[in-house]
Amino acid sequence: MIFLIYSSSLFAEEHDPCYTPDKSTNTVDIAYNYINTKFCQPAIWFDSFFVDTRATEDARAGTMVRWYHDISWTESESPEYGMKLTARLNLPKVSKKLKLVIESDDEDMDIDSFKEPSATDENDGTIGLRYDVSAKDNSSFNIKVTLRPSIELRYRYSYPFNDETLARFTQKIYQKKKITGESTHIDVDHKINSKFLIRWANFAKFESDVEDFELGTGLTLYQYISKRRALSYKAGVSWYTKSSPYLSNTHLSLVYRQNILRKWLFYELIPEINWDKESVYSNTERELKFTLRLEVLFKNI
Repeated sequence: MIFLIYSSSLFAEEHDPCYTPDKSTNTVDIAYNYINTKFCQPAIWFDSFFVDTRATEDARAGTMVRWYHDISWTESESPEYGMKLTARLNLPKVSKKLKLVIESDDEDMDIDSFKEPSATDENDGTIGLRYDVSAKDNSSFNIKVTLRPSIELRYRYSYPFNDETLARFTQKIYQKKKITGESTHIDVDHKINSKFLIRWANFAKFESDVEDFELGTGLTLYQYISKRRALSYKAGVSWYTKSSPYLSNTHLSLVYRQNILRKWLFYELIPEINWDKESVYSNTERELKFTLRLEVLFKNI
């Protein structure tokens, strides 16, 4: 398969994040490691290529520096310009498990799955530390503290049903200033063939300031074109569950991403449409948006 050939050429076995050096002779362990490796490579490639938080937040993630500039056009508005820097840096002289993180408040899987994050959004950056307490083949646990101030505990467990379908469970508990919150994510990835992977993402989120659950579900179809080009198609909805439930956002988007000139330089073309509603009492507003993104990305994930 294309992905397996690409992955094996990109990584030697000892550096391949999908390679399991388990020498166990137990039949169950051998079967699990085989399935996990077979599925992991295309999923890891897509998450890494699109810089999905499922890859960058995982305990096995290494160094990443991402600096991107956006120009966005919306209906009846002037073009908007924005720049954003995110980074996760290993601190090997202190501990291989400790990382320096630089990110904005919107660095969250909810946004990755249900709305395209943009550098033109008004978000303040913050700096912090992440400690990877545990990193196993099928699970990870880390703790992150920032100068916001905030603290977040994150646990992830993955289970491959076979070499085509994988389920992930992610639980977060966090405190941001005076807000206490939790979010639960359940994702199911299915490898259709060597060029397509589909992801069904679901989340439930609660924060003390709104005292209400926000739920969401969405589909993302990833298309491999070449090792330098790929597409993702997204559709998702999110809603609140108060006595008068309402859809808070409906989202459709297409992302074309290509690596150009240098291995660390990318551009993206992102047409999207959102139907936003801030509360049960507000009207639904439609927003058509087109974003051109130029990105510098250094990573060892």
